[in-house]
Amino acid sequence: MIALDDIRKSFRGRIALSEPMARYTTFRIGGVADIYLEPLDKEDALALITYLRRESVSYVLMGNGSNILVSDQGIRGAVVNLEVGFNYARIEPDSTIVAGAGIKLAKFVDFCIGNGYAGAEMLAGIPGTLGGAVIMNAGAYGGEISDHMLAVQLIRGSKLMTIAKDDAGFAYRTSSLQGDVILEASFQFPSGQKENMKVARREMMTKRNRSQPVQWGNAGSIFKNPKGDFAARLIQECGLKGTTVGGAQISELHANFIINLGQATAADVMALVQIARQTVFEKFAVELELEVKLIGDW
Repeated sequence: MIALDDIRKSFRGRIALSEPMARYTTFRIGGVADIYLEPLDKEDALALITYLRRESVSYVLMGNGSNILVSDQGIRGAVVNLEVGFNYARIEPDSTIVAGAGIKLAKFVDFCIGNGYAGAEMLAGIPGTLGGAVIMNAGAYGGEISDHMLAVQLIRGSKLMTIAKDDAGFAYRTSSLQGDVILEASFQFPSGQKENMKVARREMMTKRNRSQPVQWGNAGSIFKNPKGDFAARLIQECGLKGTTVGGAQISELHANFIINLGQATAADVMALVQIARQTVFEKFAVELELEVKLIGDW
């Protein structure tokens, strides 16, 4: 049971009840959350997470709402959104870049390029915020966000901690930070030529916009790529491009994207997930693993 009066004793951020999650996800899908909270800073986040854990209140962390599918039945418990209070990046005297979990990756890339640091360009065009990207070790075109990372500051249990990169368990699209609350991360990038980086960013954005259905609500790649292959190729070879259930469709542009045609439900998306999984397994004996996280009451 969530006691709002108890939360307000130490929490200074925004609180909303029965908040529709569709407005916070890039899929534009999802039922209501019992309570929605936006902490203002580290102190606020630590007090809130400590309270929720002490009172055994289930909670979901959210940034930009990409890479997730929220159930039509919504989320029982709390949603904690770090996008407002942790939307920052700065350069320390030793040239270390420190960025908050709530900063959008596009803004983070722009910050790095604008200050002459190379290595973040491959993140251009990936939807979402830094915190989610760190947890899933997001990447593209052969690079990963952990490549130039030094450390991660997070809440583990009821303690604020700093974890070195080597202790974070980074691997392909995963890490050992799944149960933690990421607050910020630090990076050390090499210097680079701004114009060259701008060209690289523009080329990556152009490639993404041509190959991905960016004009439709989506959550990015639905499935992880199987070792030595591509989920999109397998789904396409099964002839599933354009397959539609309700308001959801396996994209005709990129087979590893499911798009919201306007009125899609989470159930529509999951029906397509099952069709893709079953068909690919029957044809190739490959089990596709979800990259998108299922959130809420399923």
